[in-house]
Amino acid sequence: MKKYLYLILFLLQGSVSYAHVGSAGVQMQAQAGAYKVLVSVTPPDVIPGTAQVSVFIQYGEARKVSVRPIYFYSGSKGAPTADALLPVAGQKGQFQGTVWLMEWGSSSAQISIEGIQGDAELIIPIVAVSTAERDMPTGLGIGLSIFGLLLFLLMITTIGASVSDGLLKPGQALSAAQKWKRWINMGIATVVCSLILYGGSSWWDSWAAEYKQWLYKPLSAKTAVVETDSQRVFQLKIDTTNWDGRAKGSMLSTLIPDHGKLMHTFLVRIPGLDAFAHVHPDRKDSLTFQAALPDLPAGKYLVYSDIVQYSGFAETIVDTLVINLPKQSSKRATTWSEEDSFIITDPLDTPGKVPMGENVVICGKPGTKTVFKDGSYAIWEGKPDKPLEAGKPYELNFEIYNPDNSPCFPEPYLGMLGHAVVMRSDGSVYIHLHPSGSYSMAAEQSFESRISDTAHVAKWPKPAVFRDSIDRHLAKLKAMPTVDREIFLMKEMGMFNAAAGGMTGMEHGTRITFPYSFPKGGQYRIFLQIKRNDKVLTGAFDIKVTDPVTL
Repeated sequence: MKKYLYLILFLLQGSVSYAHVGSAGVQMQAQAGAYKVLVSVTPPDVIPGTAQVSVFIQYGEARKVSVRPIYFYSGSKGAPTADALLPVAGQKGQFQGTVWLMEWGSSSAQISIEGIQGDAELIIPIVAVSTAERDMPTGLGIGLSIFGLLLFLLMITTIGASVSDGLLKPGQALSAAQKWKRWINMGIATVVCSLILYGGSSWWDSWAAEYKQWLYKPLSAKTAVVETDSQRVFQLKIDTTNWDGRAKGSMLSTLIPDHGKLMHTFLVRIPGLDAFAHVHPDRKDSLTFQAALPDLPAGKYLVYSDIVQYSGFAETIVDTLVINLPKQSSKRATTWSEEDSFIITDPLDTPGKVPMGENVVICGKPGTKTVFKDGSYAIWEGKPDKPLEAGKPYELNFEIYNPDNSPCFPEPYLGMLGHAVVMRSDGSVYIHLHPSGSYSMAAEQSFESRISDTAHVAKWPKPAVFRDSIDRHLAKLKAMPTVDREIFLMKEMGMFNAAAGGMTGMEHGTRITFPYSFPKGGQYRIFLQIKRNDKVLTGAFDIKVTDPVTL
């Protein structure tokens, strides 16, 4: 029954998530008051449009669930009234419905729950942008063209008849002058109607061109490996070609940290996905970010860099990077962050075909284990030889064990118990998952702050002042001892209860669960990251996903 409920929830997804690549919808697994809730929101690909919302009350009994959109700029006071979500017949705790999204940009869905355990609310961030143009079906276009031509001819002949045949008495014939007058008026009517049609066509073309200007265009960047003091450094420089400097330039100065980092970058070597790095470039200026380059093998890499704007708008910047063999004079990274990590593993479809080394791990499959470099290991629950199906929901469950086979309780890593990156072999699908879901924690915090603000319209901060304050905040975080920093991040994200002395909003156990639905068939690799004994550990798992069977 539980799997069936998850299936209904995830099948509602179908559009692009802009904080990721090729993966649909936004999911949140959270504690709202006394209720444990799983929420899925599929935003429309055209704005204005309706978002599909599904809420599953996993623990607790709800009588009424409603949703309303809250836009960052207008805030809670400018939001419309809530729409009720309808209970799903025969599915206890399942509610579904739609909500209109009228504004382009950073939005959210506020879920309100009324039930036996009291009232509760939660907010789930949404990126609401237009990404599609609707093409008219060929048959409909031909039919409308014929109908329009008939209306045009009917209008011309009607005007002609109104100054000639329409003035005749019964049995009276048209005179030469009346015939000439009819042709003159029909000519004038043809010109006037043609001008009206031309004006309408021009207006439509102008509106369509303006609409195209609002189509979502992802940020682009140029990545490179540069030498700094004989040390290799990864560099990302955002491409500002054809930018409106005032609009987007200020946006880049008002980025906000997510999990304590301004940028999360993942480098994966293609085609084998056999080298992986997770680094956090520091901002050198508004366009340039740099991080010490891990000791990765040479090759071509896909680069995915996640950032979050002040409004909660989350984006992923994608590029390719060629890493060459280091020069003999190059040093190994001396400014390596304890929160950055990398591994080397076996290429896709070639298990065990990798020379062992300090940062080498062997890739696993469902039902098998992957041993981390410190001897601890993770087991992905499942059957190793059974492919998964695209479009179906899955709980990706990983059990963590110490080297002596005793259960392992992972330490918080960037405020979370675990991170996972899911990638398709061709790079067309990438998503950065957390146990709480596929949304940005920074975006959630941004909307929670915006809702508590009493201002009707948000005021954009002064870019230079805001950037300086963020840089000071990041420097303060970097200087903190590891334990203090993790507690600070958990408190910041509302996941630490000082009275209870531990984490809230998630279960701190030996199992880490990531809810996910693979968007399409193909070969996938999952990189799992945990922290143990103050060390970030990365494992890899492979899975084949089949396309849904159509009857």
